[in-house]
Amino acid sequence: MDTDTLETVHEDRLWIDNGWPAKVIKNEDDDGWAVAMTRHGEAELALVGPWTMGRDKKNPKPLDVSAFNTLVKTASEVRRRAEQHQHVMLHKSVTVNAGGETITVELDIVPDEYEPYAVLLAKDVFGEQLASVKLHPDFKLNAVSAGAWIEGGYRSPR
Repeated sequence: MDTDTLETVHEDRLWIDNGWPAKVIKNEDDDGWAVAMTRHGEAELALVGPWTMGRDKKNPKPLDVSAFNTLVKTASEVRRRAEQHQHVMLHKSVTVNAGGETITVELDIVPDEYEPYAVLLAKDVFGEQLASVKLHPDFKLNAVSAGAWIEGGYRSPR
């Protein structure tokens, strides 16, 4: 993404810079205010949080460069953690000893909207692929299931 060509806005309730829009909005739950941040081009909110009241105790405090930079840092961290969590949920690995060999079995889930699936992959200690099968995304990978798959000649688990 080329952030140089994106719109830049520096207003009291809307701040857009470096591909990050921050918008101060009325909090639906009470009389306060909130700030919402979305990375440019993404539909999902990256961050929503309370926003400080101004001196008149009715209107929100205006956005400024310092607050915006803090919000960008926080929203980026939230996105990074969500990406790490997604990776952990979709990619699993276990190492087992079978037949005198150390074999790493990996499960990669592909969360396709229409036909999700998983790929089970076995590798030797050098990273060479020994076998691979496509299966249901709800397969539970653990040392026992990996060992059974290896002992079964790498046939697709049921």
